[in-house]
Amino acid sequence: MIDTTAIFNIKNNQEFENLALEVFKFQFSNNRVYRSFCDLLYIHPGDVKSVSDIPFLPIQFFKSHDILSSKDDIKTTFTSSGTTGNLTSRHLVTDLSIYENSFFKGFESFYGKVDDYVVLALLPSYLEREGSSLIYMVDAMIEQSKHAESGFYLNNLSELKDTLIELDASGKKILLIGVSFALLDLVETHQFQLKNTIVMETGGMKGRRKELIRAELHHILKQGFGVDAIHSEYGMTELLSQAYSKGHGVFNCPPWMRILTRDTEDALTILPKGKAGGINVIDLANINSCSFIATQDLGKVYEDNSFEVIGRFDNSDIRGCNLMVL
Repeated sequence: MIDTTAIFNIKNNQEFENLALEVFKFQFSNNRVYRSFCDLLYIHPGDVKSVSDIPFLPIQFFKSHDILSSKDDIKTTFTSSGTTGNLTSRHLVTDLSIYENSFFKGFESFYGKVDDYVVLALLPSYLEREGSSLIYMVDAMIEQSKHAESGFYLNNLSELKDTLIELDASGKKILLIGVSFALLDLVETHQFQLKNTIVMETGGMKGRRKELIRAELHHILKQGFGVDAIHSEYGMTELLSQAYSKGHGVFNCPPWMRILTRDTEDALTILPKGKAGGINVIDLANINSCSFIATQDLGKVYEDNSFEVIGRFDNSDIRGCNLMVL
C-alpha cells in the first residue's frame, strides 16, 4: 500500500518520478481495468523505467468501467455533466480525505490558506445537478474560510453585485470563482473596479452562450471586473487535483500532479516539451482510482512544467471541465 502522506510531501522531480513509478506498480497490481489495458499494450512493470514509459488510460474508460485500485467502500461518486442520452464519467471515490488534502494543499501552494479569503461561488450549472466534484471542493472551501459572507450564488446576481462591491471596498481578500457564462452575465449587469478580488473562471459555457477563445473571454472579464488578470482552474471529474493559472492561460500544477503531451498520431509516444499534443495527466492523489490519464484535451508543456490548454480533439464530446474551444 502507498503511504498517501508521501504524495503531498514531494519536494523535487526525483521524488515525483520515484513515487509515480511506485504508484504505477501499485495500480497495475490492484486496478483490474488498468491492468487489462496494460496487458493489451504488452506493457508490464519490468518495461517501465521512467514516467514516459507509463501507459495512460484513455479518459473515456471512466464512462464505461469502474476505475478502482482499492477494495474499500465507495464513499461518493463524482459524475461529469452531460446532455441527455450521453454517457457521463463516473469517478468512484473511496477516501474523501485524500481529495480534501489535495484541493486544500493545492490551493494553498498557489494562493495561501483558504481561511484568509471570503469565497464567493457563482456556479449555477454545477449547483443544478448532483455529483459535482467542483461543488464538493468549493463547498469545503466556503466552510473552511470561516467568513460569514462566503457562499454560493445561483441566479441572484444583484445580491452578489452588492456583496462583492461592499467586500472589495472593505479591503478583505476575496475569491470569486465562477463558471464562464455566469461571470459574463454578472459583468453585463454591472461594471466593477475591484482591488482586492481574485476572479477565477472554471470554464465552460454549458450551452448557455457561444464558446469564446480564452483570450477573448478573459479580455471581456478583465474589463468588466476592472482587474489586471483573470485566474483559471483546470480540473475534471476524473481527477482529484487541480492546476491553476494566475493569468494568460498558463497553468501550474501542485507537486503531486504533472502534465505530459502525447503524439496525436501515436498515443504511446510522449512528446518533448514545447511540442503541442494530447494532454496526459499524472495525478498521484488519484491513488485509489487511476493516476495516469490520457485526456481529450490538446496542450503544450513548457520547460518549467507549466502548460497551456490549446483546444480539444476533433469529434470528442465537450465536457464542462474548464476548456475554452479554440
